[in-house]
Amino acid sequence: MAHAHTVKRYSGLMDWLTTVDHKKIGILYMIAGGFFFLVGGLEAILIRVQLWKPLNNFVSADTYNELLTMHGTTMIFLAAMPLLFALMNAVVPLQIGARDVAFPFVNSLGFWTFLFGGILLNVSWFTGGAPDAGWTAYAPLAGSTYSSNHGMDYYVLGLQIAGIGTLIGGINFLVTIINMRAPGMTFMRMPMFTWSAFITSALILFAFPALTVGLAALMFDRLFDANFFDPSGGGNAVLWEHIFWIFGHPEVYILILPAFGVISEVISTFSRKRLFGYSSMVFATILIGFLGFMVWAHHMFTTGLGPVANALFSIATMLIAVPTGIKIFNWLFTMWGGSIKFTAANLFAVGFIPTFVMGGVTGVMLAAAPADFQYHDSYFVVAHFHYVIVGGLVLGIFAGLHYWWPKMFGRVLNETLGKLTFWTFFIGFHLTFFIQHFLGLLGMPRRIWTYLDGLGFNEMNMISTVGAFLMGLGTIFFLLNVVVTSAKPKNASADPWEDGRTLEWTIPSPPPEYNFAQTPLVRGYDAYWKEKMDGHSGMTPAEPIGPIHMPSPSILPFFMGLGLFIAGFGFMYAQDWGMMGPINTGYVIAAAGLIIVFICMILRSVFDDHGFHIEEEEILRDKGGKA
Repeated sequence: MAHAHTVKRYSGLMDWLTTVDHKKIGILYMIAGGFFFLVGGLEAILIRVQLWKPLNNFVSADTYNELLTMHGTTMIFLAAMPLLFALMNAVVPLQIGARDVAFPFVNSLGFWTFLFGGILLNVSWFTGGAPDAGWTAYAPLAGSTYSSNHGMDYYVLGLQIAGIGTLIGGINFLVTIINMRAPGMTFMRMPMFTWSAFITSALILFAFPALTVGLAALMFDRLFDANFFDPSGGGNAVLWEHIFWIFGHPEVYILILPAFGVISEVISTFSRKRLFGYSSMVFATILIGFLGFMVWAHHMFTTGLGPVANALFSIATMLIAVPTGIKIFNWLFTMWGGSIKFTAANLFAVGFIPTFVMGGVTGVMLAAAPADFQYHDSYFVVAHFHYVIVGGLVLGIFAGLHYWWPKMFGRVLNETLGKLTFWTFFIGFHLTFFIQHFLGLLGMPRRIWTYLDGLGFNEMNMISTVGAFLMGLGTIFFLLNVVVTSAKPKNASADPWEDGRTLEWTIPSPPPEYNFAQTPLVRGYDAYWKEKMDGHSGMTPAEPIGPIHMPSPSILPFFMGLGLFIAGFGFMYAQDWGMMGPINTGYVIAAAGLIIVFICMILRSVFDDHGFHIEEEEILRDKGGKA
């Protein structure tokens, strides 16, 4: 067995490239997701600038299609998902009293594959054309007939590589939550955020393979002239819609459920009350996850599936409003009679509730198939899903970041700047998207590059664009807050809100490498709050202090991600470069990338990761220093 300091410890950049510590990987996800959020936000602002007046020619029609496609793809896959993974990585092991996730190496691999997949997708801007078939990549638009440049190849390969990262991340969290809970933490004592991460991970496990299959088929269509989706060759274009939405609708719940979990934690903490109806919240979450797989064809009411299919999917879609409604009432009842503190985190959480309800109501309107024939592909749909995704998910992420920032970094974000972020972003959001419901009802279609004067769209589009700039301003305030806060000393207490209810608030901020010096003994729901109410200053330990076994850092996940990136690049250009001589350079590059991946896999298999021990003296010294 290796001892405390016989293992190679890195510092600086190498520390971040080799880390397998869930807390650091959470921070890496946050930085990467934050970067892509800014990229996607910039694309959104360019879209709104193009539409602020009729017959505008700020960008060309082709560039507009690229912006539209990349905005949706970036925000869903490269910004929202990793920001949620950042919170899940930073918080879930702490909430269940674990020292790390079940597979730290795989956790690191998940991050690097996601990052290199995202970079590959965005390289397309600089190599002659980004994807331009819409973020849903509908066939036959996404086929080689209508998208003859490499844009859609970047989409197919970039998302497959990023999707590997998400899938193995989801499996990792499932195993962690099932196997690594502290003694006494039964499933019905788990914090709500951990529950939502658990259900989300299950959804990832079942939904992402559908996307992988669809992308593989599209890749064969594009690179090897197969005809899965080409009607002229006996394929079926509607098949792509089925495959995409069988993934795409559960994906919406993969995004929103962790946000629900964040809201449950924040509202409960800042109302100084136990979450109302905890068990009904758990079952509502499970039911939302279950029903999420039964509603995909509501995106396809107008494709001619027939009245029976339309009716069934209408009913299933309306049913999902029931568990969601349970959650809304439970949050309201949690606040009812509570001693509410309106911190920046809680403002985002409370603002989330009415906003999400509005998104939900328009969702039920869209669920009525005959009405959907009118709304379909109009700006009404754009307004609906932005109310759910931005008004739900992004407000939830902001709430979570303000709430757990001191736990992640040891510094509390500036409250004044936090409230400024909330008000500018919140007002900007409603200005941007509320008006789009009416644009849609007036007949403005989605995905259009420009529109004629005199249709009654002018003033509303102008207001919408002003709102988009306000949201941009809110994001800048948040970045400013991060910069200002990072200059402060790391002096946040273990429980900076003083009303912490769950296990993460029992340990120092930021936590030591091993999280818990002694695994805590959980005696009820809201474990820390229960100990406080019983007059204890901290958690009862479930074990004596002893040496703690930690996994070794590893550079292999980084190189595996890099290898997949190189391979994707080679496959993409194989057809172009095949004409240049006897050896196809593209396939050589692809093979080189795959060889890097396989070498890393062999090294991982052959050399045991013994890890290292942190000895009792070091733990006691940490405890003494933090006391």
